[in-house]
Amino acid sequence: MLSYNILLKEKITFAKIFRQGMKVYTKTGDKGKTSLIGGTRVAKNHPRLEAYGTVDELMAHTALLMDSINDAGDKEFLLWTLDRLMTLASVLAAEGEVAKKLPLLLPEDVQRMEKKIDEMEGNLEPLRSFVLPGGHQAVSQCHVARTVCRRTERLIVSLEENDDIPPIVNQYINRMSDYLFVLSRKITKDLQIISKKWTPIV
Repeated sequence: MLSYNILLKEKITFAKIFRQGMKVYTKTGDKGKTSLIGGTRVAKNHPRLEAYGTVDELMAHTALLMDSINDAGDKEFLLWTLDRLMTLASVLAAEGEVAKKLPLLLPEDVQRMEKKIDEMEGNLEPLRSFVLPGGHQAVSQCHVARTVCRRTERLIVSLEENDDIPPIVNQYINRMSDYLFVLSRKITKDLQIISKKWTPIV
């Protein structure tokens, strides 16, 4: 697929590319390497690729969740998260000064996520025990997306040990995992499902 590097070098806009059409394959990655946004060639198991590739996985699970529910407000919010995750992935894929030319996550994005969490929790009973995933496919999908989100966070933390990653990236991912958990509780209530409380076997 046409890379960000070509877009930046040639000053080609996305609108122009989509008007002209875009090839899916370029054959430049056939030997197990690809380019970061900025031009550096790296192996496809490079920590940056592990991180933004897992964001891609999270997006797929988020999309499946969105397609599994009926609430228009929740679907709209999940669509917004997909947009923000695409931006987040581009931040992780970029290096050096070129990252400043890309769309950015903003503190307002984290605040919007927190506001949504608070709004949902305001209509839920206080959580007094651990709950097990399940009860409905959409509820379970929330937990699948949540665990992928947590894995994304761990990979970003590892990446931060050697790379300069904007703090807003991990803040957003951390809030999103919280959002997905609370969303699972909201869906459980909306569908009048009895949540499965965890009772330790001793």
